Amino acid sequence: MLSKIAKRLSNNRNRNTQSKSNQEQPILTMSTGVNDNIQCIQQLLGSPTDLISRTFHIGSKRHLCAIVCIAGLVDKNIINDQLLKNMLLNIPESSIRLPDSAEELITLLQTDILSIHNISRINTMYDVVLAVLGGDTALFVDGTDQVLIISSKGWKSRAIEEPQSEALIRGPRDGFTEDIRTNTVLIRRRLRDPNLRFHSERIGRRAQKEVIITYIEGIVHPDLVKEVKRRMKTIDMDDSEGAGYIEQWIADSFLSPFPLILNTERPDKVSTALLQGKVAILVDGTPFSLILPITLVSAFQSPEDYYSHWLISTLIRILRMIAAFISTFLPALYIALVEYHHGMIPSKLAFSIAGTREGVPFPAVVEAIMMEVTLEILREAGIRLPKPIGQTIGIVGGLVIGEAAVAAGIVSPIMVIVVSLTAITSFVLPTYSFSMAFRIIRFLVMIAAAFLGLYGVIFAYIMINIHIVNLKSFGIPYSSPFAPNFMNDWKDMILRAPVTMLDKRPQMLQPVDKERQTKE
Repeated sequence: MLSKIAKRLSNNRNRNTQSKSNQEQPILTMSTGVNDNIQCIQQLLGSPTDLISRTFHIGSKRHLCAIVCIAGLVDKNIINDQLLKNMLLNIPESSIRLPDSAEELITLLQTDILSIHNISRINTMYDVVLAVLGGDTALFVDGTDQVLIISSKGWKSRAIEEPQSEALIRGPRDGFTEDIRTNTVLIRRRLRDPNLRFHSERIGRRAQKEVIITYIEGIVHPDLVKEVKRRMKTIDMDDSEGAGYIEQWIADSFLSPFPLILNTERPDKVSTALLQGKVAILVDGTPFSLILPITLVSAFQSPEDYYSHWLISTLIRILRMIAAFISTFLPALYIALVEYHHGMIPSKLAFSIAGTREGVPFPAVVEAIMMEVTLEILREAGIRLPKPIGQTIGIVGGLVIGEAAVAAGIVSPIMVIVVSLTAITSFVLPTYSFSMAFRIIRFLVMIAAAFLGLYGVIFAYIMINIHIVNLKSFGIPYSSPFAPNFMNDWKDMILRAPVTMLDKRPQMLQPVDKERQTKE
């Protein structure tokens, strides 16, 4: 039933967005008069106080010109030294003779006078306004409807820092920032491949935020790129404030707790994914990039696996999988054994558990849910508070509440151990979005164990596997390379084989260039 509802909502969304995407943007007629164009821009923007417009004359024939920009978004040095200085000071001193025609004058300014690396020409008011709001400067010349757009972006941006959510012991320390141009540079520094492609689009009916789809042509499957671009064109909202908006919009299913698109702050992780045949999406204004498609195996992989010895990386991956299993099923197994299957517990351990539970007024399921909810509240409180205070609240709060609950006889000491071990193992996964999915599933498995015991745990485990097998991420089965089975991809799954053996790209992605290493 849920799948039918999701399919119906998805079809309605695609129909609505396709009809809206077919609507053309408004094209405002440009005037040949400078003052008329400036007045039009002021009316469109509501005459803001940070809108800068300056008119001036150049040459012996006093050609009227004007520049329009937004204060704070532009680099003053570019405007003063490379734009106004060239036009007001260098033109009278040079031997350049300015033509009488405005069309010829604007061509001369673009080709021979202005010493700016990026200049384009447009003739619609809508494009002029978008360029000005994006940090560029518009140069008008009286007598023509052509406008020069000068790249002059110069707003303040955060410096490149180490990623906070994906720290590594061994590996690069640089992470993405909120500036999309800085992020593209970080990728190009790692991939000096002429086939690296950056496809730019604008999304958001009002925000017009820049989004870049990046991939390596000749490696990625062309159908994957087409599908990503198609889904991006269906986005119809006022603004995508972060990469999470796009992730939720273009994902295959919004009912699954498992992430179908991976987000990361690490440029090395993006470059590795591109070399495998995946696609990355960069969003202006956010330090998180999206990687697609992904599988369940991505939950246990980290960039640090490739910076360490293969034996160490393999051991760590196995530990992550064991930790994920413990984090998901340990509380449910405790509930099932204590409430339904006492005979499966060794005698000495059963007597010990019974002794610690003496006087506890709640059944094991209520006890477990109380402690798990308390743990989640402490975890969220530690995240939202300032970092020094948050760490103190998380550690001290957990110790104090656990000790007080045991002393008051509300919970048993063994329950505190189970919850503590569950909390520790949940932090082992390198990807936060996957750990959140396992936290949600943990409560569902606990409820199943409360009703049916071990049968409920087994039933929940089967249902989880059925759900995973039915999931897809941009056409790639989420259970790959298990089902369908790709034996060659097993070398970089649970086992991280030596680098010399990783000679082929993942077969499940169907890359055009399948060879990763040159064979002599």
